[in-house]
Amino acid sequence: MIPCSTDHIFRMTDDTGMFQHAIDGVPDPNEGYTTDDNARALIMASLLYERERKPAYAALLYRYAAFLCYAQNKNGTFRNFMGYNRDFLEEMGSEDCFGRCLWAICYTLSRESTPRAIRNMLQMQLARAIPHCQSLRFLRAGAYAAVALSFLGKGSPYQDELCKLGTLLADAYRSHQVESWQWFENEMTYCNFVLPRAMMRVARILNVAEWQEIGLESLGFLESKTTEHGHFHAIGCHGWLKKGGRPARYDEQPVEPCGGVLAYLTAYKMTGDASYLEKARTCFSWYLGNNAQKICMVDLDTGGCYDGTNGDQINRNQGAESLVSYWIAYLKLQDYLSR
Repeated sequence: MIPCSTDHIFRMTDDTGMFQHAIDGVPDPNEGYTTDDNARALIMASLLYERERKPAYAALLYRYAAFLCYAQNKNGTFRNFMGYNRDFLEEMGSEDCFGRCLWAICYTLSRESTPRAIRNMLQMQLARAIPHCQSLRFLRAGAYAAVALSFLGKGSPYQDELCKLGTLLADAYRSHQVESWQWFENEMTYCNFVLPRAMMRVARILNVAEWQEIGLESLGFLESKTTEHGHFHAIGCHGWLKKGGRPARYDEQPVEPCGGVLAYLTAYKMTGDASYLEKARTCFSWYLGNNAQKICMVDLDTGGCYDGTNGDQINRNQGAESLVSYWIAYLKLQDYLSR
């Protein structure tokens, strides 16, 4: 694997947080910020700071944590889209945004390297957010929240919430699964890997064998739809994959191989089967050119990651989601390979 410069991370981050979009490798303030991106950036910063205790990475931790602090409403929900003037453009974000924020909060809380001040603030955010876990209805939001609470471990006070989220996912799987379609819905859309990953993580914490089986079975089915000729091929966002149909070819988003890396590493940790580690490496190699287009998605000049593939071309813009997805995938895989 080739290391990548962190320059684009700092270029994309101002004194408010991480910008949402870029024009090629130049941050685009016109598009403002999202809490989604800054939540995932907090996870990335946690990984960077844990790996190298540099003051610059600690500064990122504080910056993204402060963004989440500002984004949270007093009732515990989160706003998402923010203009360059620091005014939020909505009163409350989506359930997916809530789930990703909870993921960032709990993951950062779970790291011993997290500074005390950030830990204390995140504990307060978590306490305000927890009651809303009960009302989540969208599967990916529930999956992100389940992944989040699993990072608090078996002794956390939120086992009931975790069990309800696991039940939400397991019930959806039973309702839609047939021999030829081992999935949670009648369509595969975005961020698919978080669903089997959540099932596996909840099964491990709560020791539910059936949920572990669902996690591994659905992961295997997803693999059959996203791997071809030895490379990872994400389901395209222009058409997705409907039950009984074929996966859309374009556009492939960089967030998808990151989800694959995290899910396969979860399976590897749970089973000890080294083949899952190799599958994680295959997913990561998508960024380095092991994709259908044979194009390296990492811009070594800027340190950014291109926003997606379309036919034999790429979207040369290097926005936050792509950048953070690449770094989370890289740092988590390196963590496992160095053990």
